[in-house]
Amino acid sequence: MTEHTKTDGLPGMDVPTAADTAGFGKAPPRSEKMSVAKVECNACPVLCQISEGRTGACDRYANRAGVLVRVDPVVLLRRELQSPAPALVPFAREGVEPAAEGLEADWNGDLLHADEVFVTGVGSSTTYPDYKPAPFIVGSKAQGVDMVTVVTEGIFSYCSFKVKIDTDRFLGAEQANVRYKGEVVGHVTTAEYGSQMLSLGGVHHLTGGSKKEGRMTAELMQLLGNKKPVECTIDGGSSLVIQAGKAPIVNGVEEQRMRVGCGSAAVGIFARQFAGVADEVVVVDDHITGVLTQHQAGRCLDMPESGIKMLGRKSTPGRYFQVANPGDGWGGTDIADPLAIIEGWEEGVAKPGLRLLMTSTTGEHAQWYVLDEALKPVERPMPPEVKRIVDRIGENCEPSLCTVLFLGGAGGSLRAGVTENPVLLTRAIKRALVNVTCGGAPAYVWPGGGITVMVDVMRMPDNSFGTVPTPAIVAPIEFSMRLEDYAALGGHVEHVFPLQEALARGAWQDDGAPTARQWVRIDDANPWPLGQPPMLG
Repeated sequence: MTEHTKTDGLPGMDVPTAADTAGFGKAPPRSEKMSVAKVECNACPVLCQISEGRTGACDRYANRAGVLVRVDPVVLLRRELQSPAPALVPFAREGVEPAAEGLEADWNGDLLHADEVFVTGVGSSTTYPDYKPAPFIVGSKAQGVDMVTVVTEGIFSYCSFKVKIDTDRFLGAEQANVRYKGEVVGHVTTAEYGSQMLSLGGVHHLTGGSKKEGRMTAELMQLLGNKKPVECTIDGGSSLVIQAGKAPIVNGVEEQRMRVGCGSAAVGIFARQFAGVADEVVVVDDHITGVLTQHQAGRCLDMPESGIKMLGRKSTPGRYFQVANPGDGWGGTDIADPLAIIEGWEEGVAKPGLRLLMTSTTGEHAQWYVLDEALKPVERPMPPEVKRIVDRIGENCEPSLCTVLFLGGAGGSLRAGVTENPVLLTRAIKRALVNVTCGGAPAYVWPGGGITVMVDVMRMPDNSFGTVPTPAIVAPIEFSMRLEDYAALGGHVEHVFPLQEALARGAWQDDGAPTARQWVRIDDANPWPLGQPPMLG
């Protein structure tokens, strides 16, 4: 009869006895209803009973000849030791020289170079059922200091993605629902400078709605975290294709530019360049439209007022709110004709021949007018000296991108995998004694209670995120600290293994193909996880 199989007893790992672990690693009773041809996985609360040759519901664990194996590789970071080097290198097959397969040489296990290797939580397995130590508690040295890294693949129910979309286009009203495959998965939140923001996922969508809502939320979050494109719709607004590190696609049109600033800011930035080549400049913006001669910048340059009368609500001189409705036209408004926001011209102030430039905040829309005898703007070819300034506006616009930040709360099970007294871990993190990373990428830890981390998915290894059908998101997290600090916070010191031994004990599969360990060169933008002060101070 096949015994219950635990994720901390995968091939190559020595399962500690109950006496050795004081309660850790003790297998729960096997389900009497389970077929003898199946193995039970306890990597999450679902407890899949997996048939021979099949994977569990999360596609992360499989039954191979009655043994539970991990399907995904554990990702190991390394510094750049050779140049050029491939971004992703699997271990070579046993007995085969790496060069024979076109691979970079493996790390040879020399602990003098242990600070060149970092075990990430990607593929490492979990602490579930919460009471056991993390699957990897790795001892190493960094700059001569004894270090410990506690490595876990966390199951996050309390997590979301904050998505920054660089566009002036109207996406949807604040608080409007965002839908994925028809299910509500988040909402539009407050816009920021030159960008619109979405909050996607979260515990209420994962667990508080229908089963389909939870499944679709988890699916969307996994795709976003793994840098895949996702198509969404916003109630009363736009359709979107979002992908981390790529330009957003709004209503089928790929965005190109993030605005240089609001209309008022653009007027101020380029005022000195406009003075002398234009008599009036209007920068159209859904939020703050700028009018140069009324603006303080124009006044400081002694530009005479043009007599222009604007629609909208005047804020301060030269700054207007609500000149039009939000949309996908000029400056994020719904207008296609910029003259539609001009109410008229003041007689006696406006003069025939007045030169008027109207432009958007990105310079993608721009038209040049001259007032005729009836004080009506007549479109004319734009002079080269004016076009150069409009082009400069465009030059100062950064490429439009989608930024995806993972935000998660590291709760009880994750902390229990580190220490028997979780509050000490929280306090150590707040005192900067512990460096928190996600897949080796630096994580920002929010102030206040708990361990709430935020990380840019573009700085994490590819395919860092998974799901379990509870539903919840699976994401890597690592806690690195000095060994003495780990002991002081009541860590599972008896489970610390040197890096070489940890790699030997790891939950690798080995079926004659390259083993399920993969080297990833650390992102050039990321600091080395074990080299951060004050840990080494």
